[in-house]
Amino acid sequence: MRLGVIDVGSNTVHVLIVDAYRGAHPLPASSHKIALRLSEHVTDDGLIADAGRDALVTFVGECIELAEEKGAESLVGFATSAIRDAPNGDDVLAAVHAAHDIDLRVMAGDDEARHTFLAARRWFGWSSGTLLMIDIGGGSLELAIGMDEDPDVAISLQLGAGRITRDWLPGDPPSKDAIRAARKYVRAEIAAAARPLIKHTDANRVVGTSKTMRSLARICGAAPSREGPYVTRLLERERLTEEMGKIARMTVAERAGLPGVSAARAPQLLGGAIVAEAAMDLLGVDSLEICPWAMREGVILRVLDHLDT
Repeated sequence: MRLGVIDVGSNTVHVLIVDAYRGAHPLPASSHKIALRLSEHVTDDGLIADAGRDALVTFVGECIELAEEKGAESLVGFATSAIRDAPNGDDVLAAVHAAHDIDLRVMAGDDEARHTFLAARRWFGWSSGTLLMIDIGGGSLELAIGMDEDPDVAISLQLGAGRITRDWLPGDPPSKDAIRAARKYVRAEIAAAARPLIKHTDANRVVGTSKTMRSLARICGAAPSREGPYVTRLLERERLTEEMGKIARMTVAERAGLPGVSAARAPQLLGGAIVAEAAMDLLGVDSLEICPWAMREGVILRVLDHLDT
């Protein structure tokens, strides 16, 4: 079947069209995304502003049109922390439904972690043994560990790269005091939640997912995307710490000139690095492997698992 998935994240809204069959590798047929940055359309009281709501409604309409043009038989949509955490998130979803008669499912934080973990497990396979996953989105950080397809522990924290940038890192570049305060806050939040993960059996394989992780790996020497998804890409904590010191002194424009860093992602690169380094350090991870699949693919796989044989 040809399946369309609309992914409403804190940074981007993305529609992916895939040819998908139960037991088969989902093959991308088409994709379209926009850097909507819903997290930047949040008012001081946490509400999504009208401009953000209207932009989302418009782009979801474009996603639906693309899915129809590409022959999608089914279309599912989900939203993550930007909608989940907003007091008027339900009103925003109602506006999308009123305009396009589509329901976007709000993904709970632990569900987000579980779907991403499923994608990582399917990508790397059973031979990976106990898998530890670290996923950094725009609004939240997801952590999960286990040896099955459903993790034994799944945690979601409000430590996304965009959120940390917005709340803790003003200035271009931010001051040393701001960076220190951000690091202190991030490390305290992870340390307070990490006990169930630390108590778990040591992981046989550690993986990182998301565009933020891929960008960090790239600036730390990993292969560029043009070499394809099957190239092993590692992110080493020692190298990340070195590079983080450099990007802390860069302006956003200078970060955008780094390999693998787009203009849209450059503003939150430092925030992502602070979260990644803290998670790796506090969980005792010296090196992790980048997984090309993340939550979007996990949603697709879960849909396929429930297809009739």
